[in-house]
Amino acid sequence: MPKGNSAAAAPRTMIVTGASSGIGEALTRAAAARGYRVVAVARRVERLEALRASITDGGGRCITVAADVTAPESAARIVDAALRDFGRIDVVVNNAGGGTTGALLEQSDAQLDAQWRLNVVAPLRLARAALASLEPVRGVLVFVGSGSARIPLPQWGAYASAKAAIRAAAIQLRRELRPRGIAVTYVDPGLVATEFHSAMGIRRPNGIVPTAPDRVARAILRGIERRRAVVNATPLQSLGTLLGEFAGTLADPLIRARFAPRPVATAYEEPIPPCHPELVEGRHSHTPSMEAALEPLARRMERVKLPQSFLREALVADQTLEFNALAMRWAGMPNKNERAALREALDALAAAGYLQPLEDEKWQVLRSAQ
Repeated sequence: MPKGNSAAAAPRTMIVTGASSGIGEALTRAAAARGYRVVAVARRVERLEALRASITDGGGRCITVAADVTAPESAARIVDAALRDFGRIDVVVNNAGGGTTGALLEQSDAQLDAQWRLNVVAPLRLARAALASLEPVRGVLVFVGSGSARIPLPQWGAYASAKAAIRAAAIQLRRELRPRGIAVTYVDPGLVATEFHSAMGIRRPNGIVPTAPDRVARAILRGIERRRAVVNATPLQSLGTLLGEFAGTLADPLIRARFAPRPVATAYEEPIPPCHPELVEGRHSHTPSMEAALEPLARRMERVKLPQSFLREALVADQTLEFNALAMRWAGMPNKNERAALREALDALAAAGYLQPLEDEKWQVLRSAQ
């Protein structure tokens, strides 16, 4: 970050999405150890709280926001939480992502839409929400991409298309925002030892040694500090991607033969439930109890007298919840604090898989409370 700026001398704040595992978790820990105050964002409430407790027990500063980043209201919630607790935003790392395998034209509208919203729309929405806070401190926007943005791999066409779009968006934003003092960094992480592949029920490609998430996190932090336009977290893998892209059609036979997804077949290698189960049709992830999902909000709910029993009764499968109607049913004419608490509770339930955010402050109930 720039020297000689009084704002830059204050403790810095970083937002990290997809913080409950993999690169996001590693970056959250590394940034906190480096003195950043971190806003960790993810859907999995229990993992987020374990991460927060670990960091704060070690003397770091971390708050969590349980949210589905694809929900239209999540960007404002994340930015508001950062400003409320820390007063500023210096870095936004758009790390949350995911995809599905399958021939491009055989993927459903729901799968295509989910990948586009998660990998393209959500990062741009959060960047837009944070822009006014980043400009005064000459902040940094980070977009975590993929080598498949340059070399689409077999059966990953929809994911590759979305990552190619966010790579192009990062280049565009770098040029647009430079006059405003905001740096934009695009990260090619390479093949990383995370849950990404197992969440989809497939194995990682043979012949490439996966990089540890901690190494990628360190590379991202260096890129942020140096305000780099591009971070190739695993340079040799990035070089291979560059050569493959340059080879064009000559590389097609090798890519088809070497990089087709292989299903997980062994009994001891269980797929890990994805953070965004809507990306994988027919696959169900473990859903925590309603009590566990709401535990981080328990004190706040007690202060505004929002009982879990009210929310339990509202969770009727396949019904649609409309925010204003639900708020009035609970509190008559709810005040600002009551509305905020109810919204946080609904977002926590969405993060835990009970609700699916819709447009216009509505949620679809996916399952009743356990």
